[in-house]
Order: sequence, then structure tokens, then C-alpha cells
Amino acid sequence: MKLKTTLLIFSFVLTHTLLSQNQSQLAPTPPMGFMTWNYFGLDIHENDIKTLADAMVETGLRDLGYNYIFIDDGWQGGRDNKNNIIADPAKFPSGMKSLVDYVHTKGMKIGIYSDAAPLTCGGYTASLNFEEQDAKTFAAWGFDYLKYDYCGAPADWQTAISRYERMAKALQNSGRDIAFGICEWGDRSPWLWARKAGGHLWRTTADVRDKWKSHAPAGSAPHELHGYGAGILDILEINAGLDKYAGPNGWNDPDMLVVGLYGKKGAPSTDLGGTGCTDTEYQSQMSLWCLMAAPLMITCDVRNMKEATKRILTNKDIIAIDQDPLGIQAERKLKTDLLQIFVKPLSNGDVALGILNTSDQEQTTEVNPKTLGIFNKRKAKDLWSGQTMKTGKRIKVKMAAHETKVFRLSE
Repeated sequence: MKLKTTLLIFSFVLTHTLLSQNQSQLAPTPPMGFMTWNYFGLDIHENDIKTLADAMVETGLRDLGYNYIFIDDGWQGGRDNKNNIIADPAKFPSGMKSLVDYVHTKGMKIGIYSDAAPLTCGGYTASLNFEEQDAKTFAAWGFDYLKYDYCGAPADWQTAISRYERMAKALQNSGRDIAFGICEWGDRSPWLWARKAGGHLWRTTADVRDKWKSHAPAGSAPHELHGYGAGILDILEINAGLDKYAGPNGWNDPDMLVVGLYGKKGAPSTDLGGTGCTDTEYQSQMSLWCLMAAPLMITCDVRNMKEATKRILTNKDIIAIDQDPLGIQAERKLKTDLLQIFVKPLSNGDVALGILNTSDQEQTTEVNPKTLGIFNKRKAKDLWSGQTMKTGKRIKVKMAAHETKVFRLSE
């Protein structure tokens, strides 16, 4: 009897240890997929998710690595008489389990959303004090990811860490591997604590809007961007300096891709001056996010993409920079009023070099790789044009306003 008890205890500890190890290895590269928020807002329905999953397969996006559908706020229908969280039956008449099964049959994963307070940002049922129960419900439905927001919660660090730790432990005890996305918008420097708290990625900035940059006064604190609307350049400014905190299974999250939204009317991305970007600016966002090893969450309507949008989102060479297994976020080596330069070591010994023209005018510049710490690289492939050139002592680059050039340097 004593031996049997000992074996049972050992089995329990081993299972719990393996589960914890599995939980910590759920994002070896930055997650990729489609996030519902910027396009649908709170008006999300079961059929939208199904047609999106279909489109992710038909367009080839799934096979390029965009293998998640992330359902954001607005899916909730309250709680039943046993306090189990339920989906809105009008929006999700077949139920969440059926929907999750459908997405899984497409060879994709699926994520769900909640909040570390009584109500979500949209005023729907959230998970505070129901962490264990909700985590088990999400697991029973078959979800693979949880985005956990922070609307309606206290501003201090200690409460935030405690609430995120509670949900992380609940997910670990749910019986299913569920990746955990922490979303408190960078206000409490989550890069310092979110990995230890159980997060696989953590938002570093205010919500992205569909614009190149905000009109916040010079010197504004990062949290002040909530009121001005953060554009691509504003978010870059915050996230670019956090490279030492990112790596496999723990990623800085500078928020969603606005590529292809073109100022969609009525969408959350159009708040606070989000009137849309040029294709050059959208291409820059894709380039910069991939250099920064960011999660790639598409938010435009993948069921009806323009050719320019599809070209940007499906560039295999650029995606490979983001998904490189070494998992290093590019270091910003140079920042002036006109230029920013980024360097990202890659797993096969190559180096990704990104050059951003932040000015409003076309400009030409020359880059000496050696001054950036790059040696013995004789070839440079332009990952947008596909052309390869010899590097020599300098790389001469001509860039349109707000354009980002990305080169893969090799021997």
C-alpha cells in the first residue's frame, strides 16, 4: 500500500511537472494568426470565425505560419446557474466547442479572450475570481490560447502581477496546453515580470491605430499614447528598446498588424485619428515587426485582400526573419531624425539588416556593415525586391518616405 501511494504521488508530480514544462514551451517562435479586434470590434459572430478560418487556408496564410484565429472581446454571454462562463447564444448558436472543433479541422489553433477584472474592456463578463473555473471551461472547449486584458483593474504593479499569476496557474492546472498572452498595454513594464508570471507574450504599448504616427507632444510618456492614439512609429519607439527581454517562449508584443485595413470605417483601429496608411507604411510595419520578433496578428479582412496586402503578408523571406528559431529581437543600432538601423542575428549565421527612413522625403544612404558589428558577409538579399547584391565595404540604399529596407546578409 505504501509503495502504491508513493507511485501515485510520483505519477502526480511527474504529470504536473511535464504539464508545467509543456506550458512553458508553447511559443518557441512568435505566435502568428488572425485577431478579430481591429476589423470586427465587439460585433463578432460564429460564421465570421468559420469563414476566416476557411480563408486562412485558401489564401495560403495558414501554411505560411499564420495558424491561429484569435477571438477578442464580445463573445461572452454571461454565466449559467453554476457560474460557468458561456458564449452569447445569438452570436455563437452552435456553441464554442463546435466552433473550436471546426477551426481545428482546418489545421489551425484558436484563441479566446478575457480580462483580469469583473468586466472586460467592452463591458462583458470577465474572469476575476473565476480563474480556475474559466480556465477549465476554456480547456474543455479546446482553446489553445488566452489573451488576458486589464481593463477595470487597479493601476499598481503588485495587483497586476498577482492577477496574471493566478490566471497563469489556472491555465497550467486546466488539463490543456494553453498559451498565455498578457495584455496590460505596457503601463507596468511587463517585460520585467510577465515571463516569470507565466506569460508567453506581453503587450508593450497602447493599442495600435491605423496610422503612421500620432500627434502626441514631443517627450510624451508611453502611457499618454492611450489618449493620442499610437501609430506604427510610436509603437516602434517603445518596443525597439526592449530587445533584451524577448526570446523563445517569451515575446514583446507591440500589438496587431494594421496592414491592409486602409482606415476601415467603424473599426477600433480608426479611433483617435486612425485614418489608414500607405502600402509603403504597411510594408514597413511588417518589416519592423518581423525584425523585432513580434507576434504577427493580421487584422484586415483576409477574405477579401488587395494584392498589395497579400504581397506584404505572404512574403516568406520576411516571415522567416520573424520566425527564426534563434529568437533574437533586432537591436536598434542607430537612430537619427531621418534613419533607424536594426541588426538581427539569425540561426544559420546570417544577419538581418533593417533600415528605416523615418523622414517624409525619399533619401539615399550608405551603410558600412562593419560599423554595425557585421563581418564576413559578402552577399545582401533585398527581401522585398528579391534581388541579391555583393556587399563590398558599403551597402547603398535608396528609400521612399517611411520605407523600410530589409536585407539578409550571408557569406
